[in-house]
Amino acid sequence: MCSLSAKSDRHLSGQAIELKHLRFAALAYECGSFRKAAELLPVQHSALSRAVAQLEAQVGAALFERSTTGVRPTLAGLHFLKHAISILEQLDALLESTSGLARGQSDQLRVGLCASVAPGRLGELLAGFRQRCAPTDLVATERSTTGLRRSLQSSDSDIIIGSGLPDSSTVHAHALWRERVFVLLPTDHALASHEAVFWTDLRDQTILLVTPDRAGSVEEMLESRIQMRGIIQNVQRHHVSRHLIHKFTRLGFGVSFILDSDVATVGDDVVYRELHDEQGQVDVCFYAHWMPSNRKFALRPFLTFLAERYPSPAER
Repeated sequence: MCSLSAKSDRHLSGQAIELKHLRFAALAYECGSFRKAAELLPVQHSALSRAVAQLEAQVGAALFERSTTGVRPTLAGLHFLKHAISILEQLDALLESTSGLARGQSDQLRVGLCASVAPGRLGELLAGFRQRCAPTDLVATERSTTGLRRSLQSSDSDIIIGSGLPDSSTVHAHALWRERVFVLLPTDHALASHEAVFWTDLRDQTILLVTPDRAGSVEEMLESRIQMRGIIQNVQRHHVSRHLIHKFTRLGFGVSFILDSDVATVGDDVVYRELHDEQGQVDVCFYAHWMPSNRKFALRPFLTFLAERYPSPAER
């Protein structure tokens, strides 16, 4: 007996949404421009614009606000596109894992990463493991924080690396490293003369953050603390990478945050000062999370490697 609801039947009886159209819209959302998205695919700009218009007709709502400078999602579009991106991530992971099984790669180690993990530190970690366990087929995938948790639960990732402890008792965790949080400032900023910056110093400052769909767990933690201190109205969000946020800081758009491992990537035209709260210096701990029920052979040596490299007790 078919389990599709009557609502699903009504959708199936009409024109089905094409995955291609979802991918076009998702890329346009990420690029902030139909033209840039078309160049990356590559397809004709007119073809991409027409496909998005067809998708909007099927959804029954405008997904984007168009302007001469690009596009940005409407409120309905933001809701739709965030779910569409999640669906596409799950589909890609399903295809990848199924293809791997077909090629006999069931022992492939799949590592999920969040945007907050510094590429340099992570590169050293994965390179060290590959040198020790050369035969292991290791594949890394960057996802949103929500996507990471979902991929671990669905076994699309064997282990994920991000900040903060897991929100489920069924997930095991091992502490890896800690990093200080700095406030990034233009060189001529009034707070640049301070040895440290406190949350109270940011009450009159514009705080630059990436949008939630691009945020990693560190950004989520910082935003929750901003909320607690009653200065959430100071936050200005941009749908760009963290590195572009740092460039905006250089241009004087506001202040932002940076971790220890990213300090080397900023130039001389900005300064960074330790962020402090009532307890002192603010820092963040990164963890490896995995499901104890995962019996994949390749996971065991990786956990052993992490325990030796970061000799701290596993946490639940």
